[in-house]
Amino acid sequence: MLALRLARGSHPLVLLRRLLVAAASAGVGFLLLCTLSYASGHPAHSTAAVLRLLWCFVPLAATVQFAVAVARTDPSTRPRSGLSAVGLGPVRLALLAAVSTAVSCTLGSMVALLFFLHLRGDLTGLPFDGAAAGPLDAGAPLPLAAVLVLLALVPVAAAGASALALRAGPVSTAAPDDTSSDVLTEPEAPDPAAPPTGLPWGVALAAAGLAVEAYMSRGDGHSLLPLPGRLDATPAGVLVGWTLTAVGLAVAGPGLAHLCGRLLQSARPGAVRLLAGRVLMDEARRIGRPLGVVCAVLSAAVAGYALYGTDAHPLGPLTELGAVLVLGCTTATLLTSALEARQAREQTSQALLRLGAPASALRAATALRTVALLLVFAPLTWLIAELAALPLTA
Repeated sequence: MLALRLARGSHPLVLLRRLLVAAASAGVGFLLLCTLSYASGHPAHSTAAVLRLLWCFVPLAATVQFAVAVARTDPSTRPRSGLSAVGLGPVRLALLAAVSTAVSCTLGSMVALLFFLHLRGDLTGLPFDGAAAGPLDAGAPLPLAAVLVLLALVPVAAAGASALALRAGPVSTAAPDDTSSDVLTEPEAPDPAAPPTGLPWGVALAAAGLAVEAYMSRGDGHSLLPLPGRLDATPAGVLVGWTLTAVGLAVAGPGLAHLCGRLLQSARPGAVRLLAGRVLMDEARRIGRPLGVVCAVLSAAVAGYALYGTDAHPLGPLTELGAVLVLGCTTATLLTSALEARQAREQTSQALLRLGAPASALRAATALRTVALLLVFAPLTWLIAELAALPLTA
């Protein structure tokens, strides 16, 4: 009840983010139900049904990541003085965030179920002159237990991940005096915390993924992994290589963002460049991993367009829905993480303004951080996409 009361009294932007989580959950739930209907309608094709189910875990993971980012920026999950006295300590706040996330995702799953049953004609007859009856296997029965289990995947995973993320590290609420005094000091010690150490591992994983893809793409194509639509097949080794590359970019993201911050402070930086670099180094862990994931998704999209963009063979509707979910959720996660970073440095910004720093300098520092990240991650995305598509188009 407390979670529902907080949701009802939340800011419209907070409600919008929760509705976006519900919409993403509805999309994933619809994909899972389509996979279940295919398995029920084609019992002899159990392997293809399992592979379609595995494909659904890609948008599911993107949705869970987005739900965690939204939970971290929820004002109701921030620790405040005095809340522990009324029983709302860090554990209770994490539990509250998990319940709120579960409510949003459950709402999306129920919408997916109603929409799916409506398209199948199980509620009020076949809509659209029965155009969706064939793709959704309208005549196949749906096991109730399987429906409930599949629809519960997103709420349970998102709620558990949100609770763990908030229990491990909520949004920083340090006092202005804790951060403003060392914002413009020397760049040798950017944080009491150690800098990200995943850059070598990320580079190694990305290189290994590209090598696996290049090696496995030389096969005869007997090992196939179909996408959940009309796209016929893709060599399984290629998909394994893409997965390793995506994980590598996600692991290397914080290190690359930290490196961008160091580069901004090189060669006698002024106050604006020093401020931009220090803030970027401090926020490298928070925005680096979502930025790496976006880089991986965009590189996969560019590589996919290089393979199929000029082909007359169209993608299936479920493949397009999955692609939209992955692109939308990863981009929204990056924007939400940027909002979280802005909330974390709000007190520092206010302290700098009170000390006489012009607001234009803060805006210029933000623009410098954005340009630095684009100059590093945009060419990297293009390079990974070209290297990923080269063995398949040769």
